[in-house]
Amino acid sequence: MTSIAESKAELRGFLLKKSVCRGEFTLASGAKSDLYIDAKLTTLDPAMALLVGRIGWRMIESKGLKIDAIGGLTMGADPIALAIGIAAELQTPGGAPRIFSVRKKSKEHGRQKLIEGNFEKGAFVVVIDDVITTGGSTLQAIDAVEAEGGKVAFVLAFVDRQEGGRQNIEARGLQVESIFTREALLE
Repeated sequence: MTSIAESKAELRGFLLKKSVCRGEFTLASGAKSDLYIDAKLTTLDPAMALLVGRIGWRMIESKGLKIDAIGGLTMGADPIALAIGIAAELQTPGGAPRIFSVRKKSKEHGRQKLIEGNFEKGAFVVVIDDVITTGGSTLQAIDAVEAEGGKVAFVLAFVDRQEGGRQNIEARGLQVESIFTREALLE
């Protein structure tokens, strides 16, 4: 089995090759940037999802907390949360955290839920995001979790673009961990 450092190096190489784009882009926040990270090209690749899951679970596990569930705003968080949940289940059968997904707005039919999947009131959760820029999407997920009675342990991002999002989330009293930062990714 490869080490976490080796897994992270392999994941970084793939991410740089498949997901990191240079040019002129308008981000979800409306800001302009010379860098776009299409993380789903990496997180939806089966081999890379295995690495994301293994690394993400190790990061969560290292906190020594009993986490009930993991998830975040659809669609960026979905493959990451599921990959981490699968890695956790492989390591500790029956002991993996549940996986949930936060919709951008409540369904207008059926049960009209904002949070889908395996989320329960009172759950202690890790909020996942694929790419943090301003933190707006992450904060939207945090607000939904808290409104539904969940408690956020911390935030785990695949990539922190280091453009103020971490600070915006931390201003809410939550710690942010990231698998990669812009600086570490591009060094």
